[in-house]
Amino acid sequence: DPLAQPRLPDTRVTRFWQRGLAYLLLIGITVLMAVPVMWMFSTAVRPESTVRHYPIQWIPSDFTLENFQQALGSYPALIRWFFNSAIVATATATLSVIVDALAAYSLARLEFFGKKVVFVGILATMLIPVEATMVPLYLGLARGHVLSTDFGVYMSLILPVVANAFGLYLLTQFFQGIPKDLEDSARIDGATDFGIWWRIILPLSGPAITAVIIFTFMASWNNFLWPFIVTSNDITRTLPAGLATIFGGVTPNSVKYGVVMAGATLATLPPILVFVALQRYFVQGISMTGIKG
Repeated sequence: DPLAQPRLPDTRVTRFWQRGLAYLLLIGITVLMAVPVMWMFSTAVRPESTVRHYPIQWIPSDFTLENFQQALGSYPALIRWFFNSAIVATATATLSVIVDALAAYSLARLEFFGKKVVFVGILATMLIPVEATMVPLYLGLARGHVLSTDFGVYMSLILPVVANAFGLYLLTQFFQGIPKDLEDSARIDGATDFGIWWRIILPLSGPAITAVIIFTFMASWNNFLWPFIVTSNDITRTLPAGLATIFGGVTPNSVKYGVVMAGATLATLPPILVFVALQRYFVQGISMTGIKG
């Protein structure tokens, strides 16, 4: 019939194919990102004599923990570096949440002159490469004799990365979504700005705060370049910087790849455990701040 309306494609079928393609894409990306981690674990638990065998055996036939024993036995400083990384990452995440939450509350709930300019200016700092600020920051700390003591080195590892523009943005977006009626009711009851922030905003912002903690903890734990520049002895080195001092000056033929991967595995496990433990809150925090996908 020429007058009949053209048949539109079934929207359910279209959504099914779109969702299927999205899942295939996500699975492909996940596999690409998981392959290096799987190879690291596989190499860490196999004998050194079988590391270079071809074809690759993803599941080693001779499972062993000898590489971990050699890493901890030959390099006892690994335990100290692990402890340093845990202290630095935990302190950085804790202080970063406090600083970012206070600044985010001011930008999200308070009115003052130039608020938008301040917010945009803070976000613009995300465009500046970290490497561009390392030299002047190091010179300032060195000339101020901050790096002359171990305590000063620890502070140099923590304080420069406490103010996090991304965490500030994440919390600001989340705070803006909290109903203002709750704040108005608290003001009627005589609550101060700090009281509202402490008793109302923070308890309702658990998912966003957890997301900031995960981001900051992982970034601090995996940070290599700045700790490598600042630290100069085994007492203050973090795990990534310490591993580089062990395996960075050897020739390829003399590298014990099993031991190297065992050390890398030890460095990888804490961020993975933190993410797995807090992953539900992490997803909630991202999905409720307007950052989708």
